[in-house]
Amino acid sequence: MTASREALSVEVCTDGHTFAGLAGDWERLYRACPSATPFQSHAWLHSWWLSYGRPDALRLVLVRRGGELVAAAPLMRVRGPLPALVPIGGTITDFCDVLVDEAVGEPGAAALADGLAELARTALVDFGEVRPGGAMERVYRCWRGPRHRTLDSVCLDLPALPMGELVGRLPVARARRIRTKVKQLGKLGLEWRVVGDGETEAALRRLLELHRLQWEGRRVSAEHMRPRFLEHLVRAAVPLARGGQATTTEFVLDGSVVAVNIMLRSEQLAGMYLYGFHPHLRERRVDVATMLLHAVTGYLESAEQRLPGQVRTLSMLRGDEPYKHRWCPETAVNQRFLLARRRTLPLLAAAVAEDTARRRAKEVLRRRAGAATADGAPPHEDRR
Repeated sequence: MTASREALSVEVCTDGHTFAGLAGDWERLYRACPSATPFQSHAWLHSWWLSYGRPDALRLVLVRRGGELVAAAPLMRVRGPLPALVPIGGTITDFCDVLVDEAVGEPGAAALADGLAELARTALVDFGEVRPGGAMERVYRCWRGPRHRTLDSVCLDLPALPMGELVGRLPVARARRIRTKVKQLGKLGLEWRVVGDGETEAALRRLLELHRLQWEGRRVSAEHMRPRFLEHLVRAAVPLARGGQATTTEFVLDGSVVAVNIMLRSEQLAGMYLYGFHPHLRERRVDVATMLLHAVTGYLESAEQRLPGQVRTLSMLRGDEPYKHRWCPETAVNQRFLLARRRTLPLLAAAVAEDTARRRAKEVLRRRAGAATADGAPPHEDRR
């Protein structure tokens, strides 16, 4: 049954303590929004806010029906060169989106649009990194003021298939090489295991230490080395693991943990978020990407047997790195939605101009990087 728009109420929450208290309501809404990814869970967003949020910046647009939360837009106000409202989550969040209960559909999206319209009187709504098919697309269709949609980060996706079927999609020679690499993992005695909920924190600490070793002497995201990132990741991943939305895997060789990977998952999508491995694996000629995919697909296959029809897409998340293309992925480009009112139309025009200039600059850099790679330059740095 579709809710009438008149039955919906809209409020804007600016209080962090109230945000914390929304956990139960938010989780119900999250489960009722088919397009939601783990990055829209309360565990992820509220943890991020505790680590990165700025006082007085919180702007949660909440839509209720009879007291029940049926739609939400997690935003914060940023000063920057242009006053804007942007999604909570920052650069360490691969997918941003609003939440709309499927039972309320378009009326819920329209109510969110009305709430955002009030905020857009004094700031541009700049909602980026929305996965194709995200609920924000509904809000964009309901927007009655100036608006602009553009492309954001490139993501590469694979079908969530068993390893044998995944390899079977590849060209014959490449498939043969990967099968050889899988066999090599067994010959080395390399094993993997999913850690229990109570072990998640310790495993993630090992992950970030191995990540540091993996990138030592090369360009790496400085944020991954900061204590606040570790605090956020642990604080978010532990409840996500309890709810089946995060899986941390350890890889053991000769009795020592040599790699750790964390995967985030929703009903339809699993994303390989972050991993770290000991540089000794390079010396042992271990193909790390094959090792990770072998474990992830094995885990998803076993989960599929317990919960059939759950995960359809295995995403390698943001980034167009060459090593990902060995697996013949499909390209899914995130979207960026710019929403304004008449008073904030100049902000929209400035943002569009900045986006156009940035795209041109990135294209120049991409061409240069392609030429450098052809000349034997090192692989892409860690960029999340």
